[in-house]
Parts: sequence; C-alpha cells; structure tokens
Amino acid sequence: MKLGLFIVQFFKMSLDEVLDFAVEAKLDAVEIGTGNYCSQPHHCDLKNLLSSEVKLKEFKDKIQDRGLSISALSCHGNPLHPQKEIAERHQKTFRDTIILAEKLGVDRVITFSGCPGDSDSSRYPNWVTCPWPDDFTQLVNWQWEKKIIPYWEKEAKFARDHGVKVCIEMHPGFSVYNTETLLCLRKAVGDTIGANFDPSHLFWQGIDPVASIRKLGDAIYHVHAKDVAVDPINASVNGVLDTKPYSQVDKRSWIFRSVGYGHDYKIWKDIVSALQMVGYDDVLSIEHEDALASLEEGFYKAVAFLKEIILREKPGKMWWD
Repeated sequence: MKLGLFIVQFFKMSLDEVLDFAVEAKLDAVEIGTGNYCSQPHHCDLKNLLSSEVKLKEFKDKIQDRGLSISALSCHGNPLHPQKEIAERHQKTFRDTIILAEKLGVDRVITFSGCPGDSDSSRYPNWVTCPWPDDFTQLVNWQWEKKIIPYWEKEAKFARDHGVKVCIEMHPGFSVYNTETLLCLRKAVGDTIGANFDPSHLFWQGIDPVASIRKLGDAIYHVHAKDVAVDPINASVNGVLDTKPYSQVDKRSWIFRSVGYGHDYKIWKDIVSALQMVGYDDVLSIEHEDALASLEEGFYKAVAFLKEIILREKPGKMWWD
C-alpha cells in the first residue's frame, strides 16, 4: 500500500508548498483537483495546462522531481444537473480532465455520478431515498433509464478511448451512493466505471466498509482515507439523515473525522486487509474534512495512524509454496 494526499483542502498553499508538504510527510502520491467542486486553479489550471505544452511539462516535472506520483485527477461535479448550464460546465470539466490525465499518463479520474431532477423542466436535483409513494419509484426509474445510463454510456466510451478509468465516489445526494448503485451503473455501462472507495460516506449510512469492499472486488479503482464519527445521542433522536451545516458539530448526527478519530485500529486494519484481499494494493489518498482538527494536525494524525496499519510490501513466496 502507498499513502497519498488529496491536496484540494490545502488551498492556502501554493502547489509547490503543498508538494513539499507531501514530501516532508514521506508520502508517495498526490491527488489533484481540476475543477467543479474541486476547483483550486492555483494548484491546477486546467485550461492553461491543456493549451501549453511548456506549462504541462513544468507541472509534471514539479511532481516527478519530488519523487511523487499522481494517484488520480479529481473533478467531482454533477454533470446530470437539471440546470443545463451547470451540467454542461461540469461535463466539459470532466472531459477536459480526462484529456489532461491522458497527457500526464494518469489513468484515473474521480467524480460523482451526478443526480438529475424529477423532470426535464426541473431546477434542482432530486435524490430519492424511499420507494413509496409510488411517485418515488417511478421517478428513480425515469432517472436511471432516461438520464443516468444514457449519459454514462457516452462518457464511459469517451474515457475508455483516452485510456482512463472513471472512479465514481459513492456519495449520498447523488444517484450512485452505495455498493448496489455503483455496481448497477457498472453493469449497465461497463468496467470503465469503478469506485473511488471512500469509507466515510458508507459508515454513516450503516454500511460495513469491509463487506462493501468484498462485494465490489476489482471494481475498486482508487481509495480515499477519511473517517466519520456518528454521534450516538443526536443519531438516536434524529437518525442519520442530517441536513444541518457541517459546522454545527454539536447538533449533527455525524461528522467527518480524521482517520482513527471515528473508528479504531481494528476497523481500519480490516479495511486495509480487505482491500488487499480483493487485489487493491495502491494509494490510500488522505482527505481531510475534520471540523474538530486543524488541517495540519488532522493530516499528520492521519499519516501517523495509517503508517502503523498499512503493509508496504506484497507477501513473498511462503515456505509451504
């Protein structure tokens, strides 16, 4: 296993500064945001990099000269947004990110599945969470048949033609949010689609990450290292569906935490072991969104925690082989 950093949260640092930060922490890789919800132009100016071979080489050299690799490019967005101008902008960023990935020799691009509205005249996405009244079942069927599958059939082909795998992050609020919906999309459009496996979004839904990993198997293309803590008091009163701002830590049913501050060593060891069991022996990309820890402290705590549990080398030949 390798350790990496999703650099988009370090927006106060220049690209050089955050790369040096990663080197200082003895990381192996960085994950870079290119736009949409992950827009940090001072880290990665997508338009400039695609228009200038000189700037592209400078960008690539900054990373390679420090002994780092790029685990993935991320452009989380909603290309199925019912407002056409938003959907088209997010789709363009996605396609431009794929082209940049090809130029950089990166084979993974991370995004969300998107979520349509409830009709062609909608203004906002509509995320369905229950089957009744029957309107909801009809709506979710319409979304998948008329919007989600047709869109991703085209985008999966575009990615495949450029040698890139699409890593969908399973995230509530979007059409692909759990193990079943990820595999449903993959079955419909092919194995160019896989998962960016982020346990944090699964924990609070009540999904066992280890069971999810074993079900997904080789559909896991990239992994985020991020944790969640469920507040037993608030959740016991209100359940886990929670629309309060993330800043209202004392009122929410759950909050994002640095790795190790939501779940213990045993659970994270089981996650890492399950990943290796299904053949994933690649980067764990640390994503910091902990409202109770500073950016630097949360990051260093996560690095120290993960370095204790990951296995750096593949097992060699055993004496009984």
